[in-house]
Amino acid sequence: MAFLSKSKYLNGLQCRKLLWYLYNAKDKVPAYGAATQAIFDQGHEIGHLAKSLFPGGLEIEGKPWDYHGLLARTGQALRKKIPLYEAAFGYEDAFARTDILNPVGDDAWDLIEVKSSTEVKPVHIDDLALQKYVVEGSGLRVRKCILMHINNAYARAGAVEVDQLFTQANVTDQVAESSPCVEPNLANLVKVIRQKQMPDIAIGPQCDDPYTCILQEICWAFLPEDNPLTLAGFKKEKAFELIHQGIMKIADVPETIDLNEKQAIQREAARTGCRHVNPGAIREFLKTLVYPISFLDFETFMTAIPLYDRVRPYQQIPFQFSLHIVSKPGAEASHHSFLSGDRNDPRPKILKLLKQRLGDSGSIVSYNAAFERSVLNRASEAFPKYQQWWMVAQTRFVDLLGPFRAFAFYHPEQSGSASLKAVLPALTGEGYDSLDIADGETASREYLRVTFGEADEEERARVREQLEDYCSLDTMGMIRIVEALKSI
Repeated sequence: MAFLSKSKYLNGLQCRKLLWYLYNAKDKVPAYGAATQAIFDQGHEIGHLAKSLFPGGLEIEGKPWDYHGLLARTGQALRKKIPLYEAAFGYEDAFARTDILNPVGDDAWDLIEVKSSTEVKPVHIDDLALQKYVVEGSGLRVRKCILMHINNAYARAGAVEVDQLFTQANVTDQVAESSPCVEPNLANLVKVIRQKQMPDIAIGPQCDDPYTCILQEICWAFLPEDNPLTLAGFKKEKAFELIHQGIMKIADVPETIDLNEKQAIQREAARTGCRHVNPGAIREFLKTLVYPISFLDFETFMTAIPLYDRVRPYQQIPFQFSLHIVSKPGAEASHHSFLSGDRNDPRPKILKLLKQRLGDSGSIVSYNAAFERSVLNRASEAFPKYQQWWMVAQTRFVDLLGPFRAFAFYHPEQSGSASLKAVLPALTGEGYDSLDIADGETASREYLRVTFGEADEEERARVREQLEDYCSLDTMGMIRIVEALKSI
């Protein structure tokens, strides 16, 4: 082993088992999925933009595993006393690359870490503490430690104002408080790496803190689908305690464990295999529906760097909707849809079409309607001519999630989830398994890829068809759910 690198150091703080795998069984570590890779890609884009605030600098290029080459190039570049990007440093058993190293006077440097988050997190302080340890161990003097993160109060107006997009937080004092832990942590982690056997670490809250561990699929493989972690609203710490006691299934959770009403319903359903139904609550919900009923679903994307004017970082932007309208009981639903076909802001077109299609009466049904309302609220704020219409339209929304969140209906196949993806197959037998795009995260990622990335027309057409299939199933699925509730 040459060095314990920065990323592996932080992984080791989360789970020693993961650290051991990364050094001793790397071929068995699952590859990152498309969602994680998209996060990495966005991070690289943000990092590139941040460097423009420190112009005239030099990028230290080289393969990530070429430790000695990177160190040599960094050593040569330091003499220039200019901003350095991705400078490499090694000290004792640690290796780190700094996002930005900015010279201050003749003998000091500011250490700048760039993150795509909107706030400073403890893991960021740990990150900078290790970097400072390695940089100062290499002979440099660090004046300040700065955490550059996204300013989510920034709203784009014209070209992106990079200095407004980022907040530069001086975290020098926090890093100083964390620094005494670096050496003992490194020593412990080096011991882990040198062990011949993988550490026996029980699963626990650390599996998702601060990030979901890439080994979760391996470490959690022994859990049945209906394990205590799927108890709705049950504290994870208590669920892990049950698992460690050998209670692997919800049905086996003893009566001595304090469960709330919903959790007790879930346990009973798991024990009997039968659904739970509250007919009175379902009837009361159905009474709230007024014809014509408009079943509405959006697909949205969000990016750290706003793509359009009047957009903030990580704001949800609708790019697609599906709308099924049932004019009266027993009538066949009419379908209307929209999928943005270019790189322009899709919100004005969506607002215009919805104003035309939704009319001025009847219920507007969405699943988790608070999301649809929030998206349209922000859109109407950006385009004020639709605000008067929206103030009236939003009062017509009905949330189809309501009866399932309240456990008026629950089927053991839902595994504690009240999501549309869980309820639709449990209640109707229909589902998303046959679709190529079967969840909102994939829909967002694929839309951005074929719209703003490199994709030929054939690929673009294929993905757009898949998006239409997915979004239309969401609204048709809501119709099927309402029909099933009426039959109960």
